[in-house]
Amino acid sequence: MDRMTLTRAALAGMVDHTLLKPEATAADVTALIEEGRELGVLAVCVSPSMLPIRAEGMLTAVVAGFPSGKHHSLIKGSEARLAVQQGADEVDMVIDVGAAIAGDYNAVLADIVTVREGIGNAVLKVIIESAALSDEAIVEVCRAAETAGANFVKTSTGFHPAGGASVEAVRLMAETVGGRLGVKASGGIRTTEAALAIIDAGATRLGLSGTRAVLDGLN
Repeated sequence: MDRMTLTRAALAGMVDHTLLKPEATAADVTALIEEGRELGVLAVCVSPSMLPIRAEGMLTAVVAGFPSGKHHSLIKGSEARLAVQQGADEVDMVIDVGAAIAGDYNAVLADIVTVREGIGNAVLKVIIESAALSDEAIVEVCRAAETAGANFVKTSTGFHPAGGASVEAVRLMAETVGGRLGVKASGGIRTTEAALAIIDAGATRLGLSGTRAVLDGLN
């Protein structure tokens, strides 16, 4: 998308307005939904324990295997399936990052397939924790996500000490999936300029907790 023609409304339409802090309360989620509706975002993204929620006019996204990814695949699949049964439209799952680092891409593939099978036709985004991976691993995990039937690859949980989204990782992910999957960037995107740079690199969705500040840079 051309940043020169990107409007505030168009940018908002790419945003998953996110609240995943462990201390989040039901009142916080209600406030998130109200703010998201005001800002015109595409989706709200919350922890699965906060479901069911009423977020009319927006998609509801939840996380699975979050934030470590070190859950058994069957647990991730069950968590994701329950979330969809409780009204989630989209699931953002975390891979086993250690398996990716070890080069066991078949294990990564099997993990994603288990969640894909658990959620039917719901949108599946695969969090690869790109800041913790080599370029080779990023490419291989993106390929595994595509093979497994994911709809998006996603950079980060925002909770990993290695960091969040980077322009370089997003560009590599976008080149690997070639427009066949979406690319969601999340983790550490706090300014309008950072968001625009990430979009220029190929991101088609943004996960933001400070959405208003990012949108306020566009009129």
